[in-house]
Amino acid sequence: MKQELIKELFKKFEKACYIYNNIECWSARELQEILGYSKWANFLKVIEKAFVSCESSGSNGSDHFADIGKMVGLGSHSQREITDYALTRYACYLIAQNGDPAKTEIAFAQTYFAVQTRKQEIIEKRLLEVARVNAREKLSKSEKKLSKIIYERGVDQTGFAIIRSKGDYAFFGNFTTSDMKRKLQIPGNRPLADFLPTVTIKAKDFASELTSHNVVEKELEGEKAISNEHVENNLSVRKILLERGIIPEELPASEDIKKVQRKLANDQNKIVKDSKKINRIKGK
Repeated sequence: MKQELIKELFKKFEKACYIYNNIECWSARELQEILGYSKWANFLKVIEKAFVSCESSGSNGSDHFADIGKMVGLGSHSQREITDYALTRYACYLIAQNGDPAKTEIAFAQTYFAVQTRKQEIIEKRLLEVARVNAREKLSKSEKKLSKIIYERGVDQTGFAIIRSKGDYAFFGNFTTSDMKRKLQIPGNRPLADFLPTVTIKAKDFASELTSHNVVEKELEGEKAISNEHVENNLSVRKILLERGIIPEELPASEDIKKVQRKLANDQNKIVKDSKKINRIKGK
């Protein structure tokens, strides 16, 4: 593909992009022209195939193919409504994948939207990783806070471990902490929470915060009373999850939080190094 054509198509795709409901989109009618389809009926067949592909992948098609009819002028100064769709990057990528591969425009679009979609996936994945790391750090702080509170009420570290284990047993539907480690194939010397998904980490954090609050408010003393309180809080949080279709013990293990932390730290170091390099170049 000639360099001039690549530049021309790139400009067309970038220019056709607009914001619809705070999301980058392309008009199907404009995309039809850019991709070299002279007839709407032919292009509509490609859109329909892409929509099916979207649904088959588990995504909601209407989230990526928004029906937005538009008014066009007629020669008699009247107007009529024609079918159009606001297409997300992912929708455009699927259309390119289902388009006529013999078309130069389709070949370009397949690469263009694949790269852009991949960039978006990387950003979304990193944001999810940051959220999980933050949730894990918050849980650690909540457990330290609870440990301090119950220590002041006559419970030592051994007692705290027992309370936490009873909480896990209630939260995970009568699976002990050790049971869950074996189930998720987690090393015995590592904390269970380091391999839990974000929703589970946040749920356990909420249960710990409830226990900390109620121990103080109810002026609870001793391991038995605090254990009962912690178990009740974990059962209550579990009940909420079950009502929303989430079964904590059935969720798969997530990537080791330590690896995620190292990866994020390396990314940050690279950003700092690149920034310093750019500054040095600019200073020359």
